[in-house]
Amino acid sequence: MTLPSIFVAHGSPTLALENNAYTSFLAELGASLPRPKGIVIFSAHWDSADQCIGADDQHAALHDFYGFPEQMYTLDYPAPGDPKLYEEIEHLFSQHNLFHQPVRNRGLDHGAWVVLRHIYPDADIPVVPLSIDSRRAPQEQYEIGRMLAPLREQGILIIGSGGLVHNLRTLKQTNEPADWAVQYDDWIGQQLQDWNLRHLFQYDKKAPYAKQAVPSYGIEHFSPLFYAMGAADDQRSAKKLFQSYVLGSLSLNCWAFGQERDTQM
Repeated sequence: MTLPSIFVAHGSPTLALENNAYTSFLAELGASLPRPKGIVIFSAHWDSADQCIGADDQHAALHDFYGFPEQMYTLDYPAPGDPKLYEEIEHLFSQHNLFHQPVRNRGLDHGAWVVLRHIYPDADIPVVPLSIDSRRAPQEQYEIGRMLAPLREQGILIIGSGGLVHNLRTLKQTNEPADWAVQYDDWIGQQLQDWNLRHLFQYDKKAPYAKQAVPSYGIEHFSPLFYAMGAADDQRSAKKLFQSYVLGSLSLNCWAFGQERDTQM
């Protein structure tokens, strides 16, 4: 059973409490995929110069945000870890001479548990969280994802959680999408469908409105895209599963890589 790798936008932390078209899609996504044996997730909210691997046997939700409704701080996602999957990831990284280190007692940040709470609400699938390094070149991020490609053949779901358009300074009180955000998303989407790595690796120079869509302070939200893509390098196909916008320019989207699927957008 070979699973696709997935890029998923996690939006605002309050997505955990929302009931809308996007959360319904996430629930349907979990139901439509073959049940994975485990989940490996790269989150925008774990940004480290070293490649870190979450090594806990049991996870808890990390409430790494402030100023939100009190209910947000009562939510949990007690997914188990997976020592065997951790060891397999460690082995793959070692094979490619990638320095890595275990991290314990961190918990799952909201970039991970907020989306997983909708996709697999029972929290009964083992999860191994991985850090990203937003300072690496996109090609390096892609290559790290590529190291994990064999896991997909073992029934492991690889997820990159972030956001293609993520500029908190341009948000407005409207869900009508800003033209510049749509143009940027459309350009990225075309490159994904063409698997045009040359253009994607230079998105900051080639994409329209790149500086607005991915400002320097928000680049970590774009980075998980390359980790997810790299994990599907052996089957270079991309399919957009969902696209919408909130607050004018916050892009909520999901892409599947490496396997054509019948899921509706």
